[in-house]
Amino acid sequence: MQDNSSIPQDQEAAAAQSPEAAEATVIPSLEELLQAAELKAVEHHDAWLRAKAETENVRRRAQEDIGKAGKFAVEKFSGELLAVKDSLEAALASENQSAENLKAGVELTLRQLIAAFEKSGLKEINPLGEKFDPHKHQAISQIEATDDTTEANTVLTVLQKGYALHERVIRPALVVVSKAKA
Repeated sequence: MQDNSSIPQDQEAAAAQSPEAAEATVIPSLEELLQAAELKAVEHHDAWLRAKAETENVRRRAQEDIGKAGKFAVEKFSGELLAVKDSLEAALASENQSAENLKAGVELTLRQLIAAFEKSGLKEINPLGEKFDPHKHQAISQIEATDDTTEANTVLTVLQKGYALHERVIRPALVVVSKAKA
């Protein structure tokens, strides 16, 4: 006879059970597997809903930021223009000014405006004597050149200066262009 005292009691109980019973305790039933899969599906669905909500929040915040950027894009430029406005108001408020003082004040104000334009990336287009460029200039008329050295399609007169904002034309220069002699 064998000495069973060296075999643990758990092993004795497992050996006493039939093989089907031992297998049932080790492998979960189909119902348990289905329940675990359903819990996992609910967990994944919840995570998906949270991710979807977070994505919507990010999209909404980005839309708000774009709206604010457009709304306040000219804030810096507006601050620069306030100094120009103040100078103009000061010139108008002062009575009994001489023509020279008024002219000096207007010149100072113009320099302030030019400085504000430069800080904001707004550049003047003054193409006098340059070759006509339809991307930067708008020809109002063509006239025959008075001298023989002027090539055709050269800007002879600038009626109104143009402006470009960071290399993008916002107003083309209005010009009179030379045409070839007949």
